Amino acid sequence: MEEISWGQRVLGYQPPEYFLAANYQQEINIHNIADQGLRMWTFRAIILGYGVLLPLLSLSAPVRRLLDRAGIVSPPIELTPSMFAIFWLHLNYPWKFTGEITECALGFGFLFIAMANASDGGDARQASLFRAAFLPALVALLGFSTAAWSQNRQAGDPSLVDHARAETKALAADLARQTEDGEPDSITRCGLHKRLFTFVQTRESARHLGQGSFAALVGEGLPPDRAEYFLDPWSSPYWVRDRCDRRESRRVVFVYSFGPNRARDSSRWKILGDDIGYYVVERPAR
Repeated sequence: MEEISWGQRVLGYQPPEYFLAANYQQEINIHNIADQGLRMWTFRAIILGYGVLLPLLSLSAPVRRLLDRAGIVSPPIELTPSMFAIFWLHLNYPWKFTGEITECALGFGFLFIAMANASDGGDARQASLFRAAFLPALVALLGFSTAAWSQNRQAGDPSLVDHARAETKALAADLARQTEDGEPDSITRCGLHKRLFTFVQTRESARHLGQGSFAALVGEGLPPDRAEYFLDPWSSPYWVRDRCDRRESRRVVFVYSFGPNRARDSSRWKILGDDIGYYVVERPAR
């Protein structure tokens, strides 16, 4: 539940103000409130301490007896190389989204540890194998069914779509400044892809977004808390993306909402799917 932000994306509810302000992902979970460095080193300490050092220490008979008396169950030594590989990947981060890969791998590691430590008794072992097969299937079924339900839950409300269109248009106007020749001069930078609230909090030149055309929509019915935290009508954050290719003099900047399905459908260059957005700069390749 913590990992899926307690159903926030599924149910589409707005988190309490504390999480909107303190959680850098504007989600109702605790682990993204802590400092990023603390989160990463805690994650690595769990992998290295529980997955690698504990089984190695358990090879010692006195340590094993001490652990047994304390009720501490050590992972099988056979999984130690895999756990160390997860630790190495997270420490060196060789690919983009390595953190997501290692989280998934560690989850499977916990599953395999639980299965390996299951009772060797016939009936108990059979029951544990049944649970190992049934529970993941149940989780998958619930995941797909709730995702399908959430995508269609508010898709038929055209008023929310109209609000999102008006709001992204206002945000785009706030993001673009006029230069002397009348061309928009974006305050973003190439490669930027952030939640608007985070962008405004971390970039001094973007602070005016909190008092621009978007904020003025409060007078037309935009809830003040949505305006303050840059939330769309489905309680998800508005995003800004700046993509460019200097060799082709191509640049695209747009602000967008995930839309009714609360899932990103847009590519790096275009607003796609049911995402609702507005282009700030759209300069095609030469």
